[in-house]
Amino acid sequence: MDNEIRRTVALASRVLGAAGHGDLVWGHASSRDPGSDAVYIKEAGWGLEEVLPERVHLVDAAGTVVDGSGPRHSEYPIHTEIMAARPDVGGVVHTHSPYVLALAAAGQPLLPVSHAANYFAPHGVPRFTGTADLILTPDLGKKVAARLGEASAVFLVNHGMVTVGPDLPTATVAAILLEQAARQQLLTRTFGGWATWSDETESASKRAHIHSDTAVRSVWDYLVRGLTTRSAPAADLPEGLLTTT
Repeated sequence: MDNEIRRTVALASRVLGAAGHGDLVWGHASSRDPGSDAVYIKEAGWGLEEVLPERVHLVDAAGTVVDGSGPRHSEYPIHTEIMAARPDVGGVVHTHSPYVLALAAAGQPLLPVSHAANYFAPHGVPRFTGTADLILTPDLGKKVAARLGEASAVFLVNHGMVTVGPDLPTATVAAILLEQAARQQLLTRTFGGWATWSDETESASKRAHIHSDTAVRSVWDYLVRGLTTRSAPAADLPEGLLTTT
């Protein structure tokens, strides 16, 4: 088992928990196992903020825990089927964050009313409405992957969201940006309407200026630094990112 990947999955999970994506023991993040069809993902039964490297195991496309211990999450097909359909994806996040849930349930598309929303240009965030139940089978996982297409995120309407990236840190930042974007859009609505938003050209320009690969990595480093020693033991944080709070 790759200890560095396990550590990244644990960090991503705790970053998501610290950012308000926790939903008791539900929600999960995964990283591709290079050279196989398996993914590193946290064990079921733990909250995002509780995940340590030893609580991350390796699950293959059939749902078998091939390395590690503990029960696996029943929605593993979200991760394995997206990675099978998208060779460019190395990390997947699924959470039930509150503002994304509200925006998707309201039937509103994500609009580029904020810097955060422009991250998802030009594909936007498609809506998966095939079921609001759990994604328990490879067939449902394939349908989620098909609806995601080439986008960086998909709304699972009345359920949650999925974000992806070339690696798990990028997918994690995308999840946090999507929740920020949904919150900002719903806040705009409270003032009486969808006042203004960027057109397609401006949105693409803002994405290039704000959300470069370097900037996204800097955001990841910032989020990791923000983990306190209570939620992230110092030995588990990358060298150079240790927090003293």
